[in-house]
Formats: sequence, C-alpha cells, structure tokens
Amino acid sequence: MEVTCLLLLALIPFHCRGQGVYAPAQAQIVHAGQACVVKEDNISERVYTIREGDTLVLQCLVTGHPRPQVRWTKTAGSASDKFQETSVFNETLRIERIARTQGGRYYCKAENGVGVPAIKSIRVDVQYLDEPVLTVHQTVSDVRGNFYQEKTVFLRCTVNSNPPARFIWKRGSDTLSHSQDNGVDIYEPLYTQGETKVLKLKNLRPQDYASYTCQVSVRNVCGIPDKAITFRLTNTTAPPALKLSVNETLVVNPGENVTVQCLLTGGDPLPQLQWSHGPGPLPLGALAQGGTLSIPSVQARDSGYYNCTATNNVGNPAKKTVNLLVRLPQEKVTYQWFKNGKPARMSKRLLVTRNDPELPAVTSSLELIDLHFSDYGTYLCVASFPGAPVPDLSVEVNISSETVPPTISVPKGRAVVTVREGSPAELQCEVRGKPRPPVLWSRVDKEAALLPSGLPLEETPDGKLRLERVSRDMSGTYRCQTARYNGFNVRPREAQVQLNVQFPPEVEPSSQDVRQALGRPVLLRCSLLRGSPQRIASALWRFKGQLLPPPPAVPVAAEAPDHSELRLDAVTRDSSGSYECSVSNDVGSAACLFQVSAKAYSPEFYFDTPNPTRSHKLSKNYSYVLQWTQREPDAVDPVLNYRLSVRQLNQHNTMVKAIPVRRVEKGQLLEYILTDLRVPHSYEVRLTPYTTFGAGDMASRIIHYTEPINSPNLSDNTCHFEDEKICGYTQDLTDNFDWTRQNALTQNPKRSPNTGPPTDISGTPEGYYMFIETSRPRELGDRARLVSPLYNASAKFYCVSFFYHMYGKHIGSLNLLVRSRNKEALDTHAWSLSGNKGNVWQQAHVPINPSGPFQIIFEGVRGSGYLGDIAIDDVTLKKGECPRKQMDPNKDEETEAQKARKIRKGKNLEANLDV
Repeated sequence: MEVTCLLLLALIPFHCRGQGVYAPAQAQIVHAGQACVVKEDNISERVYTIREGDTLVLQCLVTGHPRPQVRWTKTAGSASDKFQETSVFNETLRIERIARTQGGRYYCKAENGVGVPAIKSIRVDVQYLDEPVLTVHQTVSDVRGNFYQEKTVFLRCTVNSNPPARFIWKRGSDTLSHSQDNGVDIYEPLYTQGETKVLKLKNLRPQDYASYTCQVSVRNVCGIPDKAITFRLTNTTAPPALKLSVNETLVVNPGENVTVQCLLTGGDPLPQLQWSHGPGPLPLGALAQGGTLSIPSVQARDSGYYNCTATNNVGNPAKKTVNLLVRLPQEKVTYQWFKNGKPARMSKRLLVTRNDPELPAVTSSLELIDLHFSDYGTYLCVASFPGAPVPDLSVEVNISSETVPPTISVPKGRAVVTVREGSPAELQCEVRGKPRPPVLWSRVDKEAALLPSGLPLEETPDGKLRLERVSRDMSGTYRCQTARYNGFNVRPREAQVQLNVQFPPEVEPSSQDVRQALGRPVLLRCSLLRGSPQRIASALWRFKGQLLPPPPAVPVAAEAPDHSELRLDAVTRDSSGSYECSVSNDVGSAACLFQVSAKAYSPEFYFDTPNPTRSHKLSKNYSYVLQWTQREPDAVDPVLNYRLSVRQLNQHNTMVKAIPVRRVEKGQLLEYILTDLRVPHSYEVRLTPYTTFGAGDMASRIIHYTEPINSPNLSDNTCHFEDEKICGYTQDLTDNFDWTRQNALTQNPKRSPNTGPPTDISGTPEGYYMFIETSRPRELGDRARLVSPLYNASAKFYCVSFFYHMYGKHIGSLNLLVRSRNKEALDTHAWSLSGNKGNVWQQAHVPINPSGPFQIIFEGVRGSGYLGDIAIDDVTLKKGECPRKQMDPNKDEETEAQKARKIRKGKNLEANLDV
C-alpha cells in the first residue's frame, strides 16, 4: 500500500537579501491560437501573422517579485505611438474572429511597483484576400480619316488584400503575358485604390472576343485560397444607358401616389438597377422593383433627389436623377388681413409685412403703431393655397381695451423646488396677457443644455413643466419664457426656477482593511463624498452589528460636518473585528466598513525561484524549494512562525508543519524545502503567518511536477531546430533582443543583402536555423542569448558541436557559454569567434567539463553595423571528448553531415510529394 504522508525537512538557513529580493517586472510575449507565422522582420521586431476571422491569442509571461500585474495596450499602426486602452488586464489577450482593422502593434506592460514597468511588443499582421472586382472600359479611335476604326478594351481588376496580391490574367484557360501576344499589354496604373492590374487589348481582333479571368493570389499565405472573377467579352459588350419616364424635376401635391420608371436603353451584360434617395434612405412604404419606384401618399418629408443607377461593370455606371418636389403650402401661400370682417386698409399706423427677418420665413405680420381707440376690433389672418387641395387656414386676434401685453413670473414659494431622487417634480411659471401666450422651457446651465425630455426647448400651454422620476443630474436652473406668437410682436418675457434634487450620501472608504499591532491606537474616519443635502445629519457606529455609544461631538464649525470619526485607544483581540459607520443626510444613508485587526498580512510567494524542482529518480520522489517574502511585516506584531500545510491534489490527507522564524524584515527571502513529493503529482501548499495575535492571512499556490531534461545519451543528440519548440531552448529574458527561427521560405525578402545564410546547413529551403537580425533598432554591443534546457551532469567531459554562419562586413561575435546550476547560476566562457568568416557554414567542436547540472548558452553580439547577421544550426551535445581533428574554419567544402542531412531532407520532401 502506498504511503501518502509527506516528510518535511527542517527549515534551511535563511538567505536574508533585504530589499534586494524585490525584483522589477520582466515580460516576454508568446503566442498561441491560430498564428500562421511568427518571425522577425528586418528591424528585429516580432511579427505575428494571422488570417482574418481566426482567433488571436497572445500571452505575456512575466517574472518579478511581487507578482507583476499585466495590462495590454495597442497602437493603431506603426505610425502611431499613442496607447489605446484595452479592457484586458490579465496575462492572456484573446480576440475572437479578428478583423483587419485590429492589426497593429500590441504592447504587454507588466509592473509590480519595483523599478520601471517592463514593456514588450509584437506586431500583429492580419492577412486577408477579398473577392476581386473586374470592370471593362472601351475606347474607339479613327484611323486614317474615316476609313476604319480601332477599338481598344481595358479590363481593370482590383482587389483588397494583405499581403499584396499577385495577378494572373487568362484568356479561356491560357495564361496571358506581354511576350506571347503583341495585342496584349498588362500594367499597373498609378493613383488607384487597392491593388489593380489592367489588361489592355489593343486594336481589338476577332480572337479577342473571349472569356477573360482575373485570378488573384496571396500565395496560400495563412491558407488563404486564390480567388478569381471571369468576364465574357463579345462584340455587343456595352456600358449601360438609361432614360426616365418623367421629367428630371417632378412636382406633386401632398397625398398623391408617385410612380417613376427608369428604363434601360442599352448595356451588355444586362445591367442591374438600384434606386437611392438623398438625403437619407428611401421613404417608408416606398417600393423599388427593378426600374420602377412607387411612393404611396407622398408627403413633404419625401422630397429630395431620387437616383436610379445601372451597373454592369462595363464603362461607368449610368445614373439618372429625379428631383421630387412635394408642393409645400408655404411656397404659394397668399395672406389676407381682415378687420371686423372687412379687408384691413393699410395706413401709416397699420403696416402689413411679409418675411420679417426676425421671424421664420413665409410669415405675414400686421403691426399697429400708436394704438388708438379706433383700432380696437377683431383681426383675422387668412392663408390660401391656390391650386392645391388644401383648405384655407385662418387665425383670429381680438384687440380691445382688455388686451394686455404678456408678463411671466414664478408663483410665491415656487422659485426653488426641492424633491427627492426618483420622485416626480413640477416646475411652474404664471403667465398673464390677453391673448395668453404659451410658455417655453429651457435649461440655463450650459453643461446641461438639454431638458430631461432630450429636447433643448419644450412648450407647455399651462406654464407647468412636469418631470417624471427626477435624477440628480436634473438639478439646476430652468428658464421659462413667453412665446413670441401671442398676437403681439414683443420680446419674450422670462423667469427662472431652481430645481434641487436630493439624493442619499456617497461615502469613502466603502471598505477598508485596517491593520495595527496590539496595544496601538487606531482612528477610523468615514467621509461624505457627495450627497444632497451635502451634510451629515446623523452618524451611527456599530461593532460586529452592535450599536456603539456616539463618539464625542465634533466642535461646531461654520459649515456642516462632512465626516465622522471613531477612535480606538488600543487594538486588542476583543476590539478586533468589523466596524460600520452608517451616515445619513435625511434623504438616505450609506455605510463605511472597516475591518480592524492585528492579523499579519499574507506572505507573497516568490515565483522567480530558479529551478525550484529537484528530481530523485531512484525513489520516484521530487523536492521543491518554496520561497516567499512577508508582505508589510512591520504593520503588525512580528511574525513568530508559519503554519505550512501540504495536500496532494484530489486527496484529503494534509500534512501540517510549524516553521519557526526569527525577526522577519521587509524584502527578506525565506526558504523551505518540500521533500518526498510523489512523481508526477501536483500539490496545494498553504502558508499562514502567526503573530502574538494569532493566525494571519493565508496564501496558497499549486506546485506542479515538471519532467526534467535527462542527461544527453551517447547516441546522436542533435538539435536541427526543425520543430517550433526548438528542442527546449529558450530566449534569455535578461538580454537585449532574441534569436529568430526561420528558413529560406520564411525569411524577409527585403532583408539586408550580403549578410546571413541563404539556407540552413542542408542547403534545402525547408530547413530551419537560428539567427540574429542586427538591423535597426539594434546597436553596437547588443546581445541575444539562446539558453539550452538544463542537463544533469553524468560524465566528466562533454563535447558541444555546432555549425555557424558569420557572413557580413559588420559581424560582431559569437560566444558559447556554460551556465553551472549548483547553488547559484554561474556563466563561464567556453568558446568565442569574431569577424567575417565568409558566406559558408562552418563547424566548431567545443569541449566542456561541467561540475554539476548545466546549460549551454549561444550569445550573439551585434557588431558596428547592420551587415552582421550570425546564424547557428545542428547543435550536438555528446558525452566524452571532442574529435582531435578540428575542421578548418576557412575551408569551404561540404561536410559529411551536410550531405547526410541534405539526403535526409530530400527523402522527406519526396515522401511528402508522394502523399
């Protein structure tokens, strides 16, 4: 029966590093999801290529202590350096069905309050290929007078794509080119949107009447297939032509049914017809069927330009426009003024004007100057609409000794209206005058120009503005004013009403964790942030739900109190717990919550422990180095010990251990070794600090077993970098830039010439290798480090063999380092080479004798310029000494390994082709 208990070793001596254990954030972006290619471009920027519609997944791997927080941001493109916030605040950024507009440079920002934040970026290149559009244009020119004419046809093919598309023109199934047919010209026009290729058929011949296909391709990048469009050119091919069944300007009366026909008079292939309206869409109820547009019961709002457009991709679209004018009554309106039933006579004191500039257009006004007794009477204005099925309109105004110009005022006691939020409110203004004018309401506050109805101006016939369920943002000053059209041409009279909306208080802090050592005093303060009224009417304090005596009264001040305080003379076990301050302002209440205790804060696990797992093969066990720091140890009483509990996942048995400690300082790194953990199980570890108060806050984490890299065996242990995992090699996070994996098919076609290898060591375009790109923004001395997995030393001597390519006049240095991982990491130089070694792969054999677990590091150092790319391939690690016969680094010949690998890759390629 398997024993499930754990044996926990004693606490190892502490390594007190003080503040030094706090490490600034480091970040690295890795990808998942549906990437097509991830590579470096010519300025050593990581580029993530993805197809439009696929899922983008980027992960920001961070190190540092405390654990850094991650935020993703994005710029619109390479020309912009402004951050655009995203809503992603975790380590993984995921975008489903990515669109082309979401391409750009994505930034991962990691910060933990120590040092400067770490920022890494990756450029996302979204690739797509739209359906091509093919248009045809024809020209006819006279040759030698009028003896005959020559016709030239232009087939224009346009597409939107990323990367740029390749065009192939076909006549039937035959591919067209300049060299094969003198009557064909293929070129790319200037000043066009999208990508365009034109096929020009010069001096049209009988054989040119055929089917033409424009095929566009992005060379299957991201698996995007080719797309094509075909056009049949005949001797009847012609652009569309149109005519209308009505005049271009159509005047109708309101209520009539309107039908307009757009007739095709030419076009091959058969054009498609479409109706549109400007401004705005077609009216509701309008029906467009082919070339016929029907608008039932037309209204004035239906006026405008109606466009009929015919397209068949030959020539320019044909377009006809109908200007529909719905005869508005004002356009032919006539006005007549009557006094006591008789036409009013003009005089020096009685003036009739039309289109007063101070009034809206198409109005008529009657003005009486120096009002006399003889002017009293009934005045009538009649508006007539000749030729329109609209009845006459009239308005009557009675002027007598009782006629009074308008005035407006606010009733007594209604100048300030105070209501609670959510209740109805009524604002009132009294208007006098005969005839009585309506009242217009608006807001005085500039920052709130609109009324609660959403309108800038609202008319009320009785002078009352009614508001339903007022909110706090409705508070402010409201203006009431008389309308101008009350029979008198006088300026508006106005008054103002103040609306105060009362709402419950908002307080801070809503919740606060208060830590203090035993015996020390604590002051709790609950402050009023906002509310109406902006004062505290009452404040009640409770401890664990029980009402406390009111605190001492705050001295009377000129202003109402805006906070309440409770002072605890000493924190004890009995006084620790939950405190609540309930603040009221007579409208409602809000509460501040305080959790007071002398509990220690939680420990913070150190996630950056180097190689925390140690394997013991014989016993099938492993151990784990648990490291942590104590958060704010000086905030409470000193930590006396830690309670450690370890539980295997999916098991209930838990082992508990008390770990005594001495004085714990801020930033001090504490360590404990967990032993006899069973391979390959995972464990939950909980760590709780204890002070004289008792248990503090607990921290937990999950420990996963990771399979260590075994010692290299005596057989071939060569890394060809053919797999994306690159044999477990990783990029060093402390260097200036990264190594890049690529082959001849994925390398940048615009890379710098006369530097770098054309292929890998096998000479095949499919073979991968690792290289450093030294173009901008790289600078002299920048380093890139590629780190191998951790190897357990099982022999005294090892030999590292690899191929290198160092070609370019600015070549820097290639170094091989060995990192020993005993107690602390120690890097030692094992081999170095500098300068231009020619456009050839060469091999090096480097002997090493590590004293314990080790890693090998390839370090590329940038030289004085951009022509300094360095590459490596076929890294082999074997036990024993290196071959005594070293290869001549200047001898340019194909090695047996190169021949064997080329043959091996050739066979694989043949097998793939056979499939």
